[in-house]
Amino acid sequence: MFRRSFNSIATTWLAGLLALLPLALSLAFLAWLVSLLNTLVGPGSFVGRLFAELGHPFVSSHLLAWLLGTLVLLAALYPLGLAVQLGLKGPLRRLSDRTLRRIPLLGNLYGLADRFVGLLDQKDSADLAAMSPVWCFFGGDGAAVLALRPNPEPLQIDGRDYYAILVPSAPVPVGGGLLYVPVEWVKPAEIGMDRFTSIYVSMGITPPKP
Repeated sequence: MFRRSFNSIATTWLAGLLALLPLALSLAFLAWLVSLLNTLVGPGSFVGRLFAELGHPFVSSHLLAWLLGTLVLLAALYPLGLAVQLGLKGPLRRLSDRTLRRIPLLGNLYGLADRFVGLLDQKDSADLAAMSPVWCFFGGDGAAVLALRPNPEPLQIDGRDYYAILVPSAPVPVGGGLLYVPVEWVKPAEIGMDRFTSIYVSMGITPPKP
């Protein structure tokens, strides 16, 4: 009797925990993201001090100067967005190709970040349209990996057909690995790019539907 009561209480408690867990994990991820942003652009960071310098001519408080400088930067993004919409995107991309992408290490990091932003920007779908989510079953029936196939045309290696697949990292899928796997290991994943990205960003909390 006591054991049944204990099991009932434990089951009810576990049901409450499972109901709360998605919210707790979401809040934990949000807290990590806020902490990361604070480290990168907060008042005490190098970028934050640059923001503060923009606001210091108008206010004396360091925190208010940082807030004002941040607002100035955010406001400056609007005319930049207008310029991009009016045709500046092409020249900016060519400028980055001639400068940032030629710098060792920084060029690689910029390329990864640019590709990830391209995944999120559905309007810029030239790169995206060439990619398709796929399931890769290693060994033919082993571990399943959700990946991207950038090219539907197979490549022959030693007389065998292979697909190139990109396996992103989580939760920020700007890194990962490029693998060549036999075509018989690859199966199309019937999901869109929005869901593919959300699966990796949520670290698997958002379930795929194979």
